Amino acid sequence: MSTIYDPKHPKYLDEADVREELTRVYDLCHGCRLCFKFCSSFPTLFEMIDQHDDQDAGRLTPAQQDQVVDECFQCKLCYIYCPYVPGKSEWELDFPRLMMRASAMRNATGQVSIREKTTTALMGRTDALGKVATATAPVANVVLGAKPGSLIRKVVEKTAGVSSVRLLPPFTRQRFTTWFKKRTKKVIANPQGKVGIFPTCLVEYQAPEVGHDLVKIYEHNNVECSVVDGVGCCGAPFLHSGDLKQFDKVARKNVAALAASVREGNDIVVAQPTCGYVLKKDYIDYVGGEDAELVSKHTFDAAEYLIAMNKDESRTLDTNFTGDVPETITYHTPCHLRAQEIGLKSRDLMKLTGAKIKLVQQCSGIDGMWGLRAENADLSMPHAKALADEIRNAGGDVVAGDCHLANTAITEQTDLTPLHPLQVVARAYGIPEEPRKESAKK
Repeated sequence: MSTIYDPKHPKYLDEADVREELTRVYDLCHGCRLCFKFCSSFPTLFEMIDQHDDQDAGRLTPAQQDQVVDECFQCKLCYIYCPYVPGKSEWELDFPRLMMRASAMRNATGQVSIREKTTTALMGRTDALGKVATATAPVANVVLGAKPGSLIRKVVEKTAGVSSVRLLPPFTRQRFTTWFKKRTKKVIANPQGKVGIFPTCLVEYQAPEVGHDLVKIYEHNNVECSVVDGVGCCGAPFLHSGDLKQFDKVARKNVAALAASVREGNDIVVAQPTCGYVLKKDYIDYVGGEDAELVSKHTFDAAEYLIAMNKDESRTLDTNFTGDVPETITYHTPCHLRAQEIGLKSRDLMKLTGAKIKLVQQCSGIDGMWGLRAENADLSMPHAKALADEIRNAGGDVVAGDCHLANTAITEQTDLTPLHPLQVVARAYGIPEEPRKESAKK
């Protein structure tokens, strides 16, 4: 049997081959146990194998194999810590992609319940949901923003499968791209660079303030900004749920639009870690081709791009911070940003302001849709509570984090309101926060 991670391979969705590969990988993981603390998949796996005297991973039933798959929330930390990943070991063990392969196989062979498919269909279409919710923001926020555990949230859980105990980020009344089109554009005579912004669903519909500050910081440093035309959700909700058909649709459309922007002379910048990871890594694996490679090569996390400017002798990043600089910042490093293996660029950027940074690297257990599904609440909440404990213990004057959903989990557990690192830097420059719109707009 060969190790198969290529979704175009004829055996990619073959159940017998998938289950044989699960047995091989589970046996290797059981023998190593290095990842026991990252998610419940591994403790669950080790306990099930340890129940057998011969500790044979081949004795696991399909249901037991699938339980491990269901408990994986794609934090991607395996890529940082696993000694057997492709390119580093002959064992070619890629646990995250195998979990997604198993999910895709189960989806394709009808092993996913109607309830799960319904939840994925509702939560996965983030653009459709976002457009409706922003157009009806007051009503949508009353329903989705109701207090966790309330009757209205229990009704939402019953109908849509969204956990009633998780805090949900509210929707904005003016989308980021609407603001971008209506703003007074800064004229830059001698630009130091040109970027196409991939808005992401979270910035577009729920956290436009992050996009506002991204644009203002970049233009402050003489970088021309545009918004990439024709893009939508990166597709992560579908990919992580095993719906490859829907993922392929959105991914191919995005790749074509992003590649066109790059060929116009733009680099692509992304302010949300999961979306950045998908553009850099997953589009190559699941779409492939010259355009996907081009997009990956020219995609940067928002802080990564600015730090690169600061280190480039031909360009200049303004490091004169005359605004509000906190003495200490507790910085939560999202897993999907760590998995990009670019270093802690947001930390480095905030350090330029003169603030002291306290790192917190506890996973939030969200991974977008996974952590918000009702059936995963009992598994995801302990991660959020552990993160909250570390945030409290760090005791910074300001809490910052790149992932809006992880920040929402922090708010859920601590009542603190984290900022995106770009917001911290914008205030340090003395750039005022954009006034929030009071009327709903498309």
